[in-house]
Amino acid sequence: MPLRIHHLNCTTMCPPGRRLMDGRKGVSGPAALVCHCLLVETDRSLVLVDTGFGLNDVRDPRPRLSPLFLNALCRPRLHEGMTAIRQIERLGFKASDVTDILLTHLDFDHAGGLDDFPGARVHLLDAEYQAAVAQTTALDRRRFRPQQWMHQTNWVTYPTPKGGERWYGFECVRELSGLPPELLFVPLLGHTLGHAGIALNVGGRWLLHAGDAYFHHGEMDPARRRCPPGLRFYQTLMQKDARLRHYNQERLRGLAMRHRSEVTIFCAHDAMEFEQMEEQEKVPADSALRMMPIVQPESTLRI
Repeated sequence: MPLRIHHLNCTTMCPPGRRLMDGRKGVSGPAALVCHCLLVETDRSLVLVDTGFGLNDVRDPRPRLSPLFLNALCRPRLHEGMTAIRQIERLGFKASDVTDILLTHLDFDHAGGLDDFPGARVHLLDAEYQAAVAQTTALDRRRFRPQQWMHQTNWVTYPTPKGGERWYGFECVRELSGLPPELLFVPLLGHTLGHAGIALNVGGRWLLHAGDAYFHHGEMDPARRRCPPGLRFYQTLMQKDARLRHYNQERLRGLAMRHRSEVTIFCAHDAMEFEQMEEQEKVPADSALRMMPIVQPESTLRI
């Protein structure tokens, strides 16, 4: 059975700067950066790709989120109805139906909902887990929030692959414990040292959730490589390895250009990309697989 994908925005972040951050028209007011997560229906269970913010982030955010990101840089609009668990329940499922969670990385805006799914196994690259636990820098202590995942015990970690089987020229982890072969990790290091994309085979073509390997759809334009200046600054602030981040962005641009008919790439925070993927979700599967995102001039995201 082909994977069925649901696109979830698990909280909108509203940093100041608007056009400087998300490229939308107007220079005043907040920007709108989504937390693009995926709910995947397999023939056996549900799999969640990233979690966004969780119930405990909404109910008691100050102990769990750094003031730097909560009040200054990201300003998430925390509403219980936007959490992954509440959206999954509205689709008619239960938390216990989610057996596995695939994380692009452990930043606070990607892993806040882990404790809403206590029975799920959490899959990620081992380098990401080790960096999050080590907390070696001031930035690490603000981005990796143990309060969000300290009670999690069902970790499944994978070494960063060296050589071996590849996916469109990218090294990849193909055999994910207990999961179908249509799902795989694609290391995209740079934003963090264990950052990965998640590739999903949806019946003849691939989706690649690139996490925070880039932040704005304009960065995938091989000619212009456009990114709003505020968002470019934020990426630089958060990067752990600039060389690797830029190298992997260049590889993603090449993938998008050479394999447009086979692979659709999207990131975790671009509102236009989210809206386009959400619209495709409503199209019958055989038609949706033939469609490609078309960037519209202005986002209509409701925040």
